[in-house]
Amino acid sequence: MDAPWANAYPRTMWNERYADAYASYGTAPNDFVRVVAPRLPEGPVLELAAGEGRNAVFLASRGHAVTAVDQSDVGLANAEALAKEAGVGITTVVADLADFDLGTARWSGIVATFAHLPPALRKRVHAACVQALRPGGVLILEAYAPDQLAMPGKGGPPRVELLFSAEAARVEFAGLTFELLQQTKRVVDEGRYHSGLSATTQLVATKS
Repeated sequence: MDAPWANAYPRTMWNERYADAYASYGTAPNDFVRVVAPRLPEGPVLELAAGEGRNAVFLASRGHAVTAVDQSDVGLANAEALAKEAGVGITTVVADLADFDLGTARWSGIVATFAHLPPALRKRVHAACVQALRPGGVLILEAYAPDQLAMPGKGGPPRVELLFSAEAARVEFAGLTFELLQQTKRVVDEGRYHSGLSATTQLVATKS
């Protein structure tokens, strides 16, 4: 049986990690998000497992009303500080994804990068993403793929069941139209914990 999110990655661990502000993953947005962000339509955007807000602040700078959700209050406090420094506003919500209600037809975009969840919870959250997108809404996701376990790069959970494949994406995001879905290898340069040649799954998908 899958452990709940809080037990898989305790809030205390993330709070300790984010106590050294921006050292973990930096302040620049995820490279994939930066490239595909123009595909997001106008309107509110939800970022899941937003951490210290690097993607949320970037998306807010593009004119989106961004809600950043994470279980770490320390991380989100850093996100708010980063937003203030950038001169943009974001909404932060401290919540466990096991309990967070994404709503129905609420978001023009949903973004998740390296938000690795236990499989049963991941399937629930991904199904909720499909329901939560508005018609025409876009999902952007990058996650470490199972091949990451054999890669020289640093990043991702050490357990294969917490990694995410393109095959799983086709099943878990049924109901969306994939504009891009691939497993790829790329150099990740995101602070202390994500670095080097890595295997990732990337997708951009739209709700009809």
